[in-house]
Amino acid sequence: MVPGADSAVLAARIDTTAPGASVKDSFADLDLTEAGFQVLFEAQWIHRPASVPAAASDLAWDVAGDPDTLRAWALAWDDGGGNADLFRPELLDDPATFVLAGQSPDGRVVAGAVASRSDQVVGISNVFALDGGPDAAWPVVLDAVQWLFPSLPVVGYEHADDLAVAVRHGFEPVGPLRIWLHI
Repeated sequence: MVPGADSAVLAARIDTTAPGASVKDSFADLDLTEAGFQVLFEAQWIHRPASVPAAASDLAWDVAGDPDTLRAWALAWDDGGGNADLFRPELLDDPATFVLAGQSPDGRVVAGAVASRSDQVVGISNVFALDGGPDAAWPVVLDAVQWLFPSLPVVGYEHADDLAVAVRHGFEPVGPLRIWLHI
């Protein structure tokens, strides 16, 4: 998407017959209300330079490399919400995607995120921790990212309380975005 996109032209290209149609408005400059969408949430793009050190974590981490580890990660991420099947084993075949699993001393997945590498940045999404929320997750996620991609800055988006947590862990808000949901 580019800034200043025509809302009507964009809306006409979206299949709104399927439930859950949504749009990530990367510049928070669309108005999709006429097309039957409502704002689900507003957020901020975040950026963290590669040179900022990560806080220490007591969790070990690994990259999910097999369907069983991915399933354990997805179940921990979902925490009983019924959406663990969103993360299909084919995800493991994408060479630019890394499912980061923070593990407790007994080997259970208790925190993590998805890292998507490009040539310029590492995008982070789906940050979670079963205990302690994102404050417990960011140290292990950032440790993994710094080890895997030491020269790349980290980007993503967060909103509400999770934005404040990301800022505490070295991120800077760099611009708005909006998520729209078809109603």
